[in-house]
Amino acid sequence: MRATIGDIPGMKGQWWVMRTIRNGTPAASLTEATWEAARHGEPQAAHAELATLPDGSIALRNSRDRDGLALVYTQAEVEAFIDGVKAGEFDHLIV
Repeated sequence: MRATIGDIPGMKGQWWVMRTIRNGTPAASLTEATWEAARHGEPQAAHAELATLPDGSIALRNSRDRDGLALVYTQAEVEAFIDGVKAGEFDHLIV
């Protein structure tokens, strides 16, 4: 099944093949993941940690709950999000 993503910045008009995304996967079950945290912010604060999985998808978890649930995204989804961050599209969320 094919679908368009028109509302994600940088994805307008592009096609992607829908696949099963393992959102809600226990992060501890992603044994092939090498997690990386952002270097910005307070050292003891919670951070988002990311890992590239063998199939090329990218997993996201909370550093304070390393055995909790992970969200898994395609590289295109993460690229679109990063492009939106760089363009300031989410600045209004930071008070």
